[in-house]
Amino acid sequence: MKKISIFLIAIFSLTNIFAQASLEDDERDVNVFNPITTGVPFLSIAPDARGGAMGDVGAATSPDAYSQYWNPSKYAFIDGAGGVSLSYTPWLRKIVKDIDLAYLSGYYKIADIQTVSASLRYFSLGEVIIRKDAYTDAIRTKPYDLAVDASYARILAENFSMGVTLRFIYSDLLGGAPVEEAESLTPGAAVAADISAFYSSPVVFPEGEGFARGGLNISNIGSKLSYGDDLNMAFLPTNMRLGGSLTYPLDLYNKLSVNLDLNKLLVPSRPVKGEDESDNDYEARLIEYNNSDPIAGIFTSFSDAPGGFSEELQEIMWSLGLEYAYNNQFFARAGYFNESANKGNRKYATIGAGFKLNVFSLDVAYVVSVAQNNPLDQTLRFSLAFTLDGIKQLTAR
Repeated sequence: MKKISIFLIAIFSLTNIFAQASLEDDERDVNVFNPITTGVPFLSIAPDARGGAMGDVGAATSPDAYSQYWNPSKYAFIDGAGGVSLSYTPWLRKIVKDIDLAYLSGYYKIADIQTVSASLRYFSLGEVIIRKDAYTDAIRTKPYDLAVDASYARILAENFSMGVTLRFIYSDLLGGAPVEEAESLTPGAAVAADISAFYSSPVVFPEGEGFARGGLNISNIGSKLSYGDDLNMAFLPTNMRLGGSLTYPLDLYNKLSVNLDLNKLLVPSRPVKGEDESDNDYEARLIEYNNSDPIAGIFTSFSDAPGGFSEELQEIMWSLGLEYAYNNQFFARAGYFNESANKGNRKYATIGAGFKLNVFSLDVAYVVSVAQNNPLDQTLRFSLAFTLDGIKQLTAR
């Protein structure tokens, strides 16, 4: 118990240092608000309750059924022949009742060193009433976004694996409703790819064997999302997620994992009008921004912030998560997510728990927003996963 207390104090002290440093940076540039904007932001929502309970971390955590979103290359090291998972996340629950995210994923080992996986993500925007004017009949529609992807992961060295993912994205903002004023607005579609890598190595401690892990996932590399014309094209939320994880065995039955993720959107920064800049010059820069190539934008995103290097650093989001495991069956989790006030100001703490048996595992997560602007504030999310090995054992009885 003393070891656990000392370890937790150290971790939360580190969290406080990070949060204070971020606050000081935001205070220095409090008048510079320039968040990066993208289309289909639902692709950036953590879909499962395990990662969501640890402050949205998952690039380097231990492989699980939810790895498709965080880092598909982790599947190459997962135990068992395969599995499926289902997650549900309510959205803006304090305001409306019919906006939510559903996520279905699955994986299957085709060989000891190769694994294939896939997922379906469906984001319902609820019922929306569209009306031409006050005198016409209202049209009720249900806009939605969805994404379907498939991945292949392979072990390339004793402790190292890589994976590739292909994704199709579809966004219907009108929900199929016929609207005369929006005839040029059609459902948006795009294709994208992910590249991921994962490293996992056992580490021997006096108390037993632990693990050191690292992960990288560059996701949503692809075309822009078009809604029918060049004026309605949006960047995909191309993102680089870099993470590290250390699992420390407290004794034979108790383990504690510390996980850290760093995220940066690889999307060009929208131009900010200069004090002495003319409207025509600024409009020309906006047109150039809208017409810029998304692949080239990945590279320019590291150096195009209007505020220079200090603003580039503000674009890095970080999340810190803890996971306590007893006998690899009962789990308690906590975490914190931080984003600069100038880039969106998402700051929230998370807690959660999990229960795992041979056949299935159940995870829940709860979000408490610090900045009071998180759509997931004070909401629960749920995840349920099944293993093929467990199902076979159950049906064989």
